[in-house]
Amino acid sequence: MACDSPREPLLSGSSNPNPQMSSSANAPKRRVLRRIRSAPQADLAPPAPAGKDNGSIPCAESIFGNLHPSIKQVAIYLTIYLGLGTLSFYLVKDDITGKKTNNLLDALYFCVVTMTTVGYGDLVPNSAATKLLACLFVFSGMALVGLIVSKAADYLVEKQEILLVKAMHLRDKTGPTEILKEATTKKAKYKCLLTAGIIGVLMVAGTVFLCQVMKLGFIDAFYCVCSTVTTLGYGDKSFSTSGGRLFAVVWIMVSTIGLAQLFLYVAEVFTESRQRALVNWVLTRKMTTGDLEAADIDCDGHVGCAEFVLYKLKEMGKITQEDIMLVTEEFEGLDVDQSGSITASDLFLAQSTEAKN
Repeated sequence: MACDSPREPLLSGSSNPNPQMSSSANAPKRRVLRRIRSAPQADLAPPAPAGKDNGSIPCAESIFGNLHPSIKQVAIYLTIYLGLGTLSFYLVKDDITGKKTNNLLDALYFCVVTMTTVGYGDLVPNSAATKLLACLFVFSGMALVGLIVSKAADYLVEKQEILLVKAMHLRDKTGPTEILKEATTKKAKYKCLLTAGIIGVLMVAGTVFLCQVMKLGFIDAFYCVCSTVTTLGYGDKSFSTSGGRLFAVVWIMVSTIGLAQLFLYVAEVFTESRQRALVNWVLTRKMTTGDLEAADIDCDGHVGCAEFVLYKLKEMGKITQEDIMLVTEEFEGLDVDQSGSITASDLFLAQSTEAKN
């Protein structure tokens, strides 16, 4: 930022307003800055409507009340999709040809195979209306798979990360703080390892099932598993019995979505590695006079701690100049008396003004 630009407001504590203040007086401020607490989580619960009795006894919470909102949302969408799909394909069962077992199970199986784009070909639509119906469900199914990958699957994997880190450091004398730090700094790596392990278990389970229940040879069973998990679905080997299709309904959904999640985590690992390399380069390279001028936000010839932190964060790509300006504007709105710092009276005046408006 050029120093001939208008002077911009700075966060409180970034520069010393009193040049005669001793260095010992500055030391406590630096310690406070290093040990600053995280912002408290905002209470997102809506206020109770007027006239409601807040002292009433709350209703008993159901077992689904403890579920994460992402899990609830995906479960609802998946239930609606499978319900409508099964009902629709059951009603047009006479227009679907192929290897049939139980009409209701076949409809559910065909819905899952369509959603995951496996498409074995053992059941195919045989009329114009049924083909259009399949087209509708394949696109909506792909959108649902994307939702599952982005929300539910990622949440479930994160829940198991700490357990994986603990297992890997079982023989080490590693405390909870170190384990949490390890899981945070290498989150993508442990997600990738955990998902790869789950996929491996699913592939073994599918292969064993096809060998033992479907009576396929090992090569054919493994071939069917690979073509299913990768959604190739050649169709020469598939689940053609009632028991096989009942197993496939769950196994196909979990395995195909899991593999998609694994590829997403692999890309995240490479991205995280590049980000760590950039951070390391920013922190180890020597500061130049050009960097000093760029970091001097208020152009007073001195770079305070807050200015230095902001400059380094911008270099790392953690924040942008637009982010800084948005925060600065919020600061200026709260600093009612324009003193350069926010006090409790400033907050009260700002809230009072907002309430009047």
